Formats: sequence, C-alpha cells, structure tokens
Amino acid sequence: MLPCFMANNCLCRAHAIRYLLLFFLLSVFFTNSSACSNGNCQVLDSCAAATDCGPGLYCGDCPALGKTQPICTRGQATIPTTIIGDLPFNKYSWLVSHNSFSIVDSPSLTGVQRLTFYNQEDTVTNQLMNGVRGLMLDMYDFEGDIWLCHSFRGQCFNFTAFQPAINTLREVEAFLSQNPKEIVTIIIEDYVQTPKGLTNLFTRAGLDKYWFPVSKMPKKGEDWPTVTEMVQNNYRLLVFTSIASKEAEEGIAYQWKYMVENESGDPGVKAGSCPNRKESQPLNSRKASLFLQNYFPTYPVEDQACKEHSTPLAAMVGTCYKAAGNVLPNFLAVNFYMRSDGGGVFDVLDRMNGQTLCGCSTVLACQAGAPFGSCKNIAVPSRSPATNTLGSFSGSVQFSRSASTGHSPNCLLFYLFYVPLMVFLL
Repeated sequence: MLPCFMANNCLCRAHAIRYLLLFFLLSVFFTNSSACSNGNCQVLDSCAAATDCGPGLYCGDCPALGKTQPICTRGQATIPTTIIGDLPFNKYSWLVSHNSFSIVDSPSLTGVQRLTFYNQEDTVTNQLMNGVRGLMLDMYDFEGDIWLCHSFRGQCFNFTAFQPAINTLREVEAFLSQNPKEIVTIIIEDYVQTPKGLTNLFTRAGLDKYWFPVSKMPKKGEDWPTVTEMVQNNYRLLVFTSIASKEAEEGIAYQWKYMVENESGDPGVKAGSCPNRKESQPLNSRKASLFLQNYFPTYPVEDQACKEHSTPLAAMVGTCYKAAGNVLPNFLAVNFYMRSDGGGVFDVLDRMNGQTLCGCSTVLACQAGAPFGSCKNIAVPSRSPATNTLGSFSGSVQFSRSASTGHSPNCLLFYLFYVPLMVFLL
C-alpha cells in the first residue's frame, strides 16, 4: 500500500504545483496588463483601450519601430502661451500640420474617386483643438471657386481636389471665435489667379476681423509684438502667401520676406543636413524673424510616421538649429502629427519652447515671472500627461480609421500564451 499511496501523493503534489504555477503566471500577466486603467495610465504605460489613458493621450503602437505592445501616446500639444504669455510671437515654437486639408478617408466632393496622397488623419477643427497652430493649405482656382487641392503641374483636377477652401476657413473662424486667446497661422501654397480671390475668400469666411495687418509685420527681422498684445488687438490670424505680388495687391504677406524655411520633402528629413528652400533666404539670415522647419518625407506613409517622429525628429531639429545659427524653429511642420512612439512632436516642441522661453529642459518646467533658467523640478521625459488643458479648452484624439487608434492585445495574448500554457500544465 505504501508505494501506491506515495505515488498518488506525488501525483497530487504535481497537480498542485502546476495549478500554483498557473495561478502565479496568470496573476502576473493580468496584474501587469491591468496595472492602470480607467483613464489612470500615463505616457508610455501599457494600455488595452483608449479609455485606459489619461487626458490628451491615446492608446497606440509603433510597429515600424518593432513596438507592437500598445502604450499611452501623446495626442495633444502643450500651449506654451498658457505658461509664458508675454513674449514676442517669434520667441515661440508652434506645431504645424503639413497639407492640413489632405485628410485620410475624407469623402470626395467631385463625384469621382480621389487619387492622391494624404497627410493628416483628423479634421482641421480637431487639429486645432489638439494644439496645431499652423495650417499649410494648397489653394487653387477650381470649378468657379477656390479649392484645397493637390495638383499636377500647378493645376487642380477632380481626382486630386478635396473641398472648397471656405469650408476649412470657417472651421478656423469658429475656433478663433470660441478661443479668444489663441493665434493661428495659415501658410498658403498659392495657385489662385482670380483677382482679389484670397481677400474675398477670407472675408466671406469671417476671418478679416482677426487678420494681422501686413503693414505692422516686422520687415527687417525685428521682434514681433508680444502674444498678449496680439490678443488684445485681436490680431490673431497670420496669413502668408507664396506669391510675392499679392502683398501689394491684396495685403497678404509674402512668406519669404518674413520667414526662412528649410527644404521640404526628402531633403528635409535627411540626417545631418538642413538646406534652405530655394525661395528662402539662408536659414541663418537675420532679415526674417520667423523660421519654418519642414519635417516630412516626399511620399507620406501613415504607419512610418511614428518612427519618423521619434529620435530622428529630435536629431533633425538639432541639425536645423545649428544651420540657422543657433535659432530654434518657430514652426515645425509634419505629417500625421499624432503618430509617435510615446511623446513624438509634442515632447520635441516642449523641449524647444522650454529652451527658448525660460532656459529649461521643457516648457513644463518654466515659471512665469521667474528669472531665465529658474526651472521647476520636473523629470524629462515626463510620465505625466502634458496636455493643452492648461488653456481654455481641451482637445481630443480622432483618427479617421479605427485601426489607427490602437490595438487591444489581450485576446491575441490569451490564445498565444494562455491556451498553450493550459495544455502544458493541465
């Protein structure tokens, strides 16, 4: 009887050990996977759904960098004027969406299927709510109106057109009306030949009352008025055109009189190089007081943007900073601005504004009224959500395609990990 009893006892012990091991492994798995939830997860924390992440964050991944485990990712910019608000406009760095109108899944309004590239994933209204403060818009004469469009050889076609420009400009007007302390810049790649076409367009959109007069813009690289002064005077819309003659004809500022700009497309993302655009003065010129840095490839690819907005972006900002004579860009223009491996363009902008506005490693460490270099003790990168809720509004994350908003790993991991484990242990 003894051997049989001992055998059964060993079998029971083996089963007990297996069950205990199973319980331990599952406990570790579910504890780690649900360490935070219900809006408590912070930047870089693992997540399973958008509702796990805190304000200004969404649940996303970056397979282009081999990061398939979803994490809470920043989707909003810090509005620097809510922290330091009394400096000249040209001391700040702002987020710009390249081809702001070229939105994935936007319906065709011409009756034909659109065949062109896309550069953004959410509406212009949502871009503004998430902290975008510069819009790059390509405008063309089309179908008796002015449309936002991609082109072939300077001409808009029904298969490259997006929508009448008035629609987007009315979104801008609504935003400025609802947010009386915000300033927006519009940079127009201008193919409009209709006399007074742009002037009439902006007037129809109700934007003329916000227009910063070209006569008051600094002409020789001087500082701009402070953002406080611009808000007080309601000069909260800056508009630039790529056509020089329209400054005299329509009172629209010629972009390269006031702004230097690096080359766009692939030359603008080539590591270690930051050439100026051919229309622009040299980046280190001091005759223009604004600096626009383009950072987007010639051919936009959504799922590569998270990779582009990681280490390479920060490195390129440093390269262009040196090329501009140790001046940081006022405008940083990107595609698919929300995509990153965690902090992305938002963290880069925080560091840029921190360095310029207060001499700190991040704008979140700046203290209004304190001497330059007096910084709050904040870890960088911050694991706390840094969002524009410091301002008078809050934004939201809105990808056009649900597949872009993140992934839930639990079901997949259940089948890849839990089921084989059960078979092995039991």
